[in-house]
Amino acid sequence: MLQAGIVGLPNVGKSTLFNALTRTRKAESANYPFCTIDPNVGVVQVPDARLEPLREIAKTDKVIPAAIEFVDIAGLVAGASKGEGLGNKFLANIREVDAVVHVVRCFEDDDVIHNMGSIDPIRDIEIINTELILSDIASLETQKEKLVKKARGGDKEATENLALIERLRPHLDANKPAITLDMSDDEHVVLKRLCLLSAKRVLYACNVAESDLADPSKNSYVAQVEQFAREHHGAGICIISAAVEAELIDFDEAEAAEYLDSLGVKDSGVSLLIQATYDLLGLASYFTAGVQEVRAWTFKKGMKAPQCAGVIHTDFEHGFIKAEVVAYEDLIAAGSVAKAREAGKYRLEGKDYAFKDGDVALFRFNN
Repeated sequence: MLQAGIVGLPNVGKSTLFNALTRTRKAESANYPFCTIDPNVGVVQVPDARLEPLREIAKTDKVIPAAIEFVDIAGLVAGASKGEGLGNKFLANIREVDAVVHVVRCFEDDDVIHNMGSIDPIRDIEIINTELILSDIASLETQKEKLVKKARGGDKEATENLALIERLRPHLDANKPAITLDMSDDEHVVLKRLCLLSAKRVLYACNVAESDLADPSKNSYVAQVEQFAREHHGAGICIISAAVEAELIDFDEAEAAEYLDSLGVKDSGVSLLIQATYDLLGLASYFTAGVQEVRAWTFKKGMKAPQCAGVIHTDFEHGFIKAEVVAYEDLIAAGSVAKAREAGKYRLEGKDYAFKDGDVALFRFNN
């Protein structure tokens, strides 16, 4: 299962957000730096409004959503790449995740200390980015020493790695994340081999006050983060109030809806963040729907039919014959499987078919 790491400076709301995401009290949340030392890991269900209509069509009571893992990583500080704070331990935790949710404090509260002494989201973002980039520069220097000898011996992969390192180094020296370097498709493959921290995809989570949740556009800090993400990282942002979400942990569905309505919002910021992170990881869902269960299966965008079948069981991939597929929208519009078939909306797809988000599938395979 792919993982998204929650990162940020100390006391920006990471652990509070993690608790809200996982609906637990797993991560200690306190008003001082380095409250989280070891990373917490939580499996989180991906909200999907398509599951309930499919359940009604399939006439089943069992629904299984898709899931992803979030990792609550302790707060980084300036100098982490040189061991400041709990430095290298945290950087190692980031290296192990597949994408990054960067929590940025966008609220004023004199009762919650900020380790930098003031609220400045762009400064905070750049502190984290700089530490990741400095760590990457050190990593590339170490890798380069080993690669030079291999390249001299005619190792093709080592030669490719060195060529990209030469292009990356001035980019990183200019304090630009590796992910923002303009690269060819082949170079992107090489980039993955280098395992750089600043090469990971990023989503900025703007942690706002309860009073800003209904209309975050009035929050100047949010506007700053949105502009920075667009101009410097090509990244997206998500608005959330970790404090509000923490309150929702102990509410049932009706109480949560009433509480959110009182704040002037209809949906949970956590739901939107989970969905945005799912997309950030390059994931999508296809469905199986029958009387036994309706289930969302996670696949990497671009995967072909046999690989998607293998998500259910490796035997499905090895013995793949065909996939019987109907688009979610077509099935819902028809109102039943029988009517969708009558309308010719079901189709047989072969090994070269690239699954699409929302496909409802039944696989044919040899045992």
